[in-house]
Amino acid sequence: MINENHIEKANLIMSLRSMGISSSNVLSAIEQIPRELFIPKNLLHYAYENSPLPIGYNQTISQPYIVALMTEKLNLHKNDLVLEIGTGSGYQTSVLSKLVRRVSSIERINPLLVKAKNNFKELKLTNIVTRLGDGYFGWKSMSPFDKVIITCCINEISEELLNQIRIGGKCIFPILNPNGKQILKCITISKDDKNHLYEDMFEVNFVPLVRG
Repeated sequence: MINENHIEKANLIMSLRSMGISSSNVLSAIEQIPRELFIPKNLLHYAYENSPLPIGYNQTISQPYIVALMTEKLNLHKNDLVLEIGTGSGYQTSVLSKLVRRVSSIERINPLLVKAKNNFKELKLTNIVTRLGDGYFGWKSMSPFDKVIITCCINEISEELLNQIRIGGKCIFPILNPNGKQILKCITISKDDKNHLYEDMFEVNFVPLVRG
């Protein structure tokens, strides 16, 4: 299985390159993280397929291409402080941890957070801090952040969250538009909140943010 996973992971990396992922740092981070650790045992055969997979509690682990694209779009630097909303089983978190100084990650569903923390421990990832709770308003006590990534669909972006991002920082997230479609959007923060740079990317399909 180890050799098989190695081959399948190599094929996935080549596929991500062919789909336009060009950052060697992002590809290296994905190559370092064993995706099979973050999915149910009955789905191990699908670990390196370029598709989302269920992880229980009506949640999913994102498609590797989406993980790579969102990570690359943030233009991460090694000293960045990153907020992730939606830890899930911790795959995206782990990829981020290979690229930045600290990842602060919020998860609403306790069994998933427990699983994620066990995964971080197994991989000896020590630059991740987590919190159980509603991530809609961010994590003020850990701010300011250089980058924010939201891995679940929201209906609107919180101004309180945007205020926790440094000027020049970025926030990437899926949002429900008035037509009922989910759009991946990226915001670059400016000094004047009326001049934030908004970029609509393309349609996506994420699970909704769990509030409360």
